[in-house]
Amino acid sequence: MSVAQLPRLGFLYLDYVMRFFNESNFKGWPDRIEHVVYHWGNDQQCFVDEVKRKKIDVLIGNIPATAYEPFKQIKKQLPNVRFVPSVESQFSNKSKENVSRFCRKFKLSHPHTEIFYDREKGLDYLENCSYPRIIKRSYGPSNYGGYFVHKVDSSEQALTLMKKKRYLPIYVQECIPLTKDIRVMLIGHKPVCAFWRIAGDDQWITNTSQGGSMSYDNVPLGALELAVSASKAAKAEYFACDIAEDKDSYTILECATAFAAFSYIRDWIGQYLMWDLSGGRFAMPHIPLFSWEELGKIKPELLRCLRHIGFSRYQPSADGTLYSNDLHSDMFRMERTEKSYERDIPVLIDQEQQLPQAVLEQAEQGLATEPETLDLDPRHLAEVTLTDLMTLQGMSEPMAETIRADIVAHPAMEFTKLPAVETIEAPLLRCWQQQLRLS
Repeated sequence: MSVAQLPRLGFLYLDYVMRFFNESNFKGWPDRIEHVVYHWGNDQQCFVDEVKRKKIDVLIGNIPATAYEPFKQIKKQLPNVRFVPSVESQFSNKSKENVSRFCRKFKLSHPHTEIFYDREKGLDYLENCSYPRIIKRSYGPSNYGGYFVHKVDSSEQALTLMKKKRYLPIYVQECIPLTKDIRVMLIGHKPVCAFWRIAGDDQWITNTSQGGSMSYDNVPLGALELAVSASKAAKAEYFACDIAEDKDSYTILECATAFAAFSYIRDWIGQYLMWDLSGGRFAMPHIPLFSWEELGKIKPELLRCLRHIGFSRYQPSADGTLYSNDLHSDMFRMERTEKSYERDIPVLIDQEQQLPQAVLEQAEQGLATEPETLDLDPRHLAEVTLTDLMTLQGMSEPMAETIRADIVAHPAMEFTKLPAVETIEAPLLRCWQQQLRLS
């Protein structure tokens, strides 16, 4: 591609899914950036036709877990379109078991994990394994602030949990003693932000939405090195890992291209992609390693408002010896990602390959044998928790917290009359109807 020729970009959006990028993250891109929205259901062909009609060369955006399988088919119909991140790079976004497969394939340190698609075998394992253990709802790239991560200390607790939740597959991990973990965000395989997530008082889970706190200080290089290895294995333009530290060893707890990011991180990703896609017309972003330690000193309320934070490469000037104290400048370099292929996707583990196709399909859809419904009758509304609200499709953590605050403030009000709910668009409310009991 010549310097003068730019590909036609398109943002990949999906109904009811929060948008990660918009034009402001690609400041300076001279051409119009198209928008293409996937409407779920039987929208595959319409989506493909729209991409072709708009002559899009690069589709930028994450694919949520529930759309991963359709987009594998869509990609086959758009062989000349580059997906960013690639569909293969988003393999770990789909489910927790995919994270485990990914780590196994590329020999990345991760907790010992058992996955059962046969419910009886899973329950038998829970009756006889050692404790404590971690049980997770597997489907999706995150656990919505840890609301679907459960620590169980005995077989009785585990079986009681599974009787209530009926997760399928049953996803069980060894319990790593944990009072804090490390979130690492990478662009072009270079760590650009990292911080400790520290559990609150009397808490075992580190998510900030459940009382945890953040610290940007003294993030160990060993955690960054593991995150870089994972990013390169995924061949992802941008990536994030949650990493546990146990003495001098590090273990991947979660990893995905879908993650919450500060506004300036999204701007940096946009700048990196502009460099990558322009054939040299735009400059590669310069982001000093450990810059997060200084940014972390800024008051969080102010930092959330800041946009377009940028760095220029330091050019020392002196009459005598030139000196720079950037000791880590060459430790991790930002670079282009390699092209992804289907062979990069881990194969199914042996246990899954032996299961009947119907069971595999059920697991692929992330279905429980008895789907839960959420009772939002005014008589029971006060009992609804953040965990319950986070089960609703398209629910974000801030939205759930706002609705929960409304419930506390208006305990006898109908759910649809709550101030926060009245602002929600009708299509999203209709999506919730299958999961709600309103009377």
